[in-house]
Amino acid sequence: MTVLFDIIASVGLWGAVLRIATPLIFGTLGALLCERAGVLNLGIEGIMTFGAMIGWLSVYHGADLWTGLLIAAIAGGVFGLLHSGLTVTLGLSQHVAGLGVTLFASSFSYYVFRLIVPTAGTPPTIVPFQPIAIPGLSTLPFIGPAFFTQTAPTYLAILIALTLAYILFRTPLGLAIRMTGENPHAAEAQGVNPMKVRYGAVIAGSALMGMGGAFLTLSAFNSFFPTMVQGRGWICIALVVFASWRPGRALFGALLFAFFDAFQLRLQTAVDGVPYQIFLMTPYVLSIVALAVMARRARVPQALMQPYRRGER
Repeated sequence: MTVLFDIIASVGLWGAVLRIATPLIFGTLGALLCERAGVLNLGIEGIMTFGAMIGWLSVYHGADLWTGLLIAAIAGGVFGLLHSGLTVTLGLSQHVAGLGVTLFASSFSYYVFRLIVPTAGTPPTIVPFQPIAIPGLSTLPFIGPAFFTQTAPTYLAILIALTLAYILFRTPLGLAIRMTGENPHAAEAQGVNPMKVRYGAVIAGSALMGMGGAFLTLSAFNSFFPTMVQGRGWICIALVVFASWRPGRALFGALLFAFFDAFQLRLQTAVDGVPYQIFLMTPYVLSIVALAVMARRARVPQALMQPYRRGER
């Protein structure tokens, strides 16, 4: 019990929670925005991988870090445009199209990476975002160094979560997005173009996914390797259900999973005689349990995964 308390009471644990949660926040918000408009985007894993690669590659070739993050967002938006064309315009299966985008984006990332770095055993590195100490807040006992000495993209992710919550539930645009995800024919009757709303939501959501991937290479690490996303995209899809399609709960869910992950990493070094695979599986098992509990009360957008065709009922 003393070991557990020492881990939980450490500043390093809570600082790591925010760092681990940041790409999940970006990805979960992106997936949530797509699904609120009625489109399931299973391309998230590949989009995050490509965002990580293209963000790193841009900075490696001379762009500044913010430009690299922007380029990753634009690249994510391009893949969102592709997914929208397949699912919104052509009305193809959102599952199949999303998996196709993931396979294409992941493979294309590896191909481009090997063109740039064909033989190096160790990928080249860049200078990533550095932690920013917020004046006044960073000097507070315990919470200051844990929560207010993060890199800029972490603060941006939290700001985007709060902004998206406001937009979805306090603005006409948010009402149009939610209405399109619930009943696009009713939305059209009120003068909303469901096709445009879905296109916009998927492109914007995919841009957030690209930023989540770019965080890994521009802030968490300083280089790229093709397997670095490691299933975070699929975790984000599950977190959307856990959050009941609400940005505030999505933020909490990302932090909760990050806490499990950061906790097990520290527990590995503190406990002897237990196979490390047990610790690795712990955050996923706990997340499945939490998802099972929360999903029973989740209300799915009624038009999710249903193609919209004007004039059909």
